[in-house]
Amino acid sequence: MLFLVFTILFQNFGTASTNLILNDSIGFNEYKGKVIDSKTKKPLVFASLTIDDTNISTISNTQGEFLLKVPKVYAYKDVTISFLGYTSKVLNLSNFSSKTVIKLETYIEELSEVNIAVKDAKSLILEVLKRKGDNYDTELTNMTAFYRETIKKRRTYVSLSEAVVKIDKQSYTNSRKDMIQLLKSRRNTDYSKLDTVAFKLKGGPFNTLYIDIMKYPEFFFAPDMVEIYDFTFDRSTKIDNRLIYVVDFKQKKYVTNPSFYGKLYIDAQTFALTNAKFSLNLENKEKASKVFIVKKPKGAKVLPVQAEYQVDYREKDGKWYYGYSRIELGFKIDWDKKWFNTIYYTTIEMAITNWERNLASKLIRSKDRMRSSVIMSDRSTGFSDPNFWGEYNVIEPEKPIESAIKKIQRQLKRLKND
Repeated sequence: MLFLVFTILFQNFGTASTNLILNDSIGFNEYKGKVIDSKTKKPLVFASLTIDDTNISTISNTQGEFLLKVPKVYAYKDVTISFLGYTSKVLNLSNFSSKTVIKLETYIEELSEVNIAVKDAKSLILEVLKRKGDNYDTELTNMTAFYRETIKKRRTYVSLSEAVVKIDKQSYTNSRKDMIQLLKSRRNTDYSKLDTVAFKLKGGPFNTLYIDIMKYPEFFFAPDMVEIYDFTFDRSTKIDNRLIYVVDFKQKKYVTNPSFYGKLYIDAQTFALTNAKFSLNLENKEKASKVFIVKKPKGAKVLPVQAEYQVDYREKDGKWYYGYSRIELGFKIDWDKKWFNTIYYTTIEMAITNWERNLASKLIRSKDRMRSSVIMSDRSTGFSDPNFWGEYNVIEPEKPIESAIKKIQRQLKRLKND
């Protein structure tokens, strides 16, 4: 089994108010707001917002907040807001106010006794894999995406990377790997907070692409790998008024190598995987450590304490597309002959913000392709420019990330004045 391509290198070395922003000097409008549960008022995390009749979209962040940039020619388009387990809502952009709060309703009908159209959960998973060519795009698509990578030392952000990338998303029916081109990026790392260790994540945006289960089933559910899991049905749910089967999975007791466990969400009508949320089994931390760590400091033991993953797909015209993925990892470093340990957390996420059918004129040239072994390099210049992203849609930063960005801006200002 190949456990993705996450490679952590440990090397020794000596937001968001809710506003509608209309600017006549640019060709797009910005809409900010929040998506919440209508009853509990809790934020809905990673809710999808899509401009109808286009492929422009974004998601809400972990605080339910969103930022949506829309070309002015679409100023009166409808926006569909959807979230797993809730009734989707359609709003016209002209109805967005300076404090837009979108409230979604949960489904109230009882779904626990829904009849399953297959004999068992394992058979359903095999059917999902079998129907990949019917349910997912079989043409190459040109995608635009926003990528964010953060590293925290305990609770303090020590590194922040953000990028807009172009993706040549390959057909789901061939074995060719997706290609990425870096369009715009910025990164800042506070090395003074890293003590004597540099934490580096190898692979950048490729990490988020490779948890596209339906494109890369060999990493998760190749036919021989299905046998190492127990699959069971959980309570069904809905999205966009479509019935969704929920399948729980975990590795069989006799399997000793660390494997995954979690939930798979499957469209009952087409048997398409719509969402997946899963984790890596960390019971044997020594073995799990070998999945990630390729280099570590002398005299230190590095053990994983968190490994969680999520991938979401979006549907259009009967086909499903990769829409969003997120990875959260945590590592503890125990030092020989020292009383203290260090804990690092990294979160990486990528959201598709626009796409179009394969246009030969827009294919990524060989010289512009990012390598899958890339380590995002430091480039702080963009943090001083409030309009750095221009017309590109981004994931609205959570309050702690927003604070980290402001801190970087202050540091850059001081350096400039010095």
